Amino acid sequence: MNPQQPAPTCHRHPDRATGLACTRCGRPSCPECLTPAAVGQHCVDCIQQGRDDVRPVRNAAGATATKVPVPYVTYSLIAVNVAVFLATALQAHSVMDNQRSRLFYDWVLMPAAVGDGQWFRIIGSGFLHIGPIHLLANMFALYVLGPYCELALGRARYLAVYAAALLGGSAAVTVLSDPLTASAGASGAIFGIFGAVAVIMLRTRQNLTQILVLLVINLIITFSVPGISIWAHLGGLLAGTLATTGILYLPRWLGLRTQRAILNTGWFSIAAIVIVALLVTALGAPSPV
Repeated sequence: MNPQQPAPTCHRHPDRATGLACTRCGRPSCPECLTPAAVGQHCVDCIQQGRDDVRPVRNAAGATATKVPVPYVTYSLIAVNVAVFLATALQAHSVMDNQRSRLFYDWVLMPAAVGDGQWFRIIGSGFLHIGPIHLLANMFALYVLGPYCELALGRARYLAVYAAALLGGSAAVTVLSDPLTASAGASGAIFGIFGAVAVIMLRTRQNLTQILVLLVINLIITFSVPGISIWAHLGGLLAGTLATTGILYLPRWLGLRTQRAILNTGWFSIAAIVIVALLVTALGAPSPV
């Protein structure tokens, strides 16, 4: 080095003289601003640029996929359902006859009560279960299907599809069941997740045999076992299937290209299903006596 020429300084810290440089951009950098790389050492700016150049991984719905795909929404839904069941069991002083609790009486879905203005039942009933077997069957299905659907759609859209299916099942029960029939359970929402998983697998060109066999078996059980709410299952299945179809297929049918338009169309599809379910409930609920 020419003794008359001053030593170069770090491009980020002009007060620090350095004899080091980034092997990528060549700019002089102090040790604090350099990070060892596979070849040489890179400065902070080059590392950040490299991260920005990496395209984010997106799920089937077009949203940015989470780096650690932990199904927090599914686990939270299971926790809420279990917590509500424990609350009803404590009130009833019985695990097997928890439906005798006050909370169960206030939340159970009864079309006549909905027609009388008790709209909270169309949501609350989706978190009630009659006995531990009913709870375990539904939570096992949610545990199996939920994580796959949550990873594919993203947490927010998955939760929205679950809610749309719950409301779709409640709407079908309110309009098509006997006014004094009492219905409870997460089955309507879970059947919606069944439909959502089938649409996701179809969109990603996977083999549908397994999910369709499971769906057919559950439909056979629905129609053959007494006491199961057929309309809740069918309404939830229809709502969840349509909502997911709107998320994954409608942007394609409309020829949308921008990421914002694709994501907004998915939310519009979910909102449309929710609005239709609420309108059907409002217009079809039995009139109060």
